[in-house]
Amino acid sequence: MTLVTLMAMTKLHENQAHGRFRLVGVIVFSRRVLGLCLFLAASIGLASARDLAVVSNKTNALSTMTLPDLMKVCKAQTSHWPDGKPVTFIMRAPSNPEMKLFLEKVYALPEGQVEDLITTANHGRTNHPAIMIADSDEDLVNKVASIPGAVGIVDVYSINSSVAVLKIAGKLPLEAGYLLHGN
Repeated sequence: MTLVTLMAMTKLHENQAHGRFRLVGVIVFSRRVLGLCLFLAASIGLASARDLAVVSNKTNALSTMTLPDLMKVCKAQTSHWPDGKPVTFIMRAPSNPEMKLFLEKVYALPEGQVEDLITTANHGRTNHPAIMIADSDEDLVNKVASIPGAVGIVDVYSINSSVAVLKIAGKLPLEAGYLLHGN
């Protein structure tokens, strides 16, 4: 009887130990899945938060803009630069997710009102629109480079040597405190 009792107790301990190992395995697996989910969520958030920059045609005589001046240009309230060149503002479509940060910080208007503003600003200006919409960042950089007096908003990683980067409120893109920093 003692041998049977001893064997039964050993079997009970084995089952409890196996159950604990299974529980530990489930906990470890759950933590790994949770960690992966958090990593993916953070990656998606970072991917959508883009750093934007204000770029200018190289023939423009400006290297810095104040926030109020940028807002005036973006809202087509400034029609000519001090040197007499007409101002053309070039941006991606307001409906692009990349433009969300810009719409919030500079326009302070919802997407629909920005689209209405663009239509109103360009009314009667078929030869030289105040605000142009580019299909891609590459297209935007090419348009800014080819139109004297043009400025535009573009992802910092799309900038090339054909345009000049403007300081906004004394800061360059990727500097701490820069207005259009996406993260």
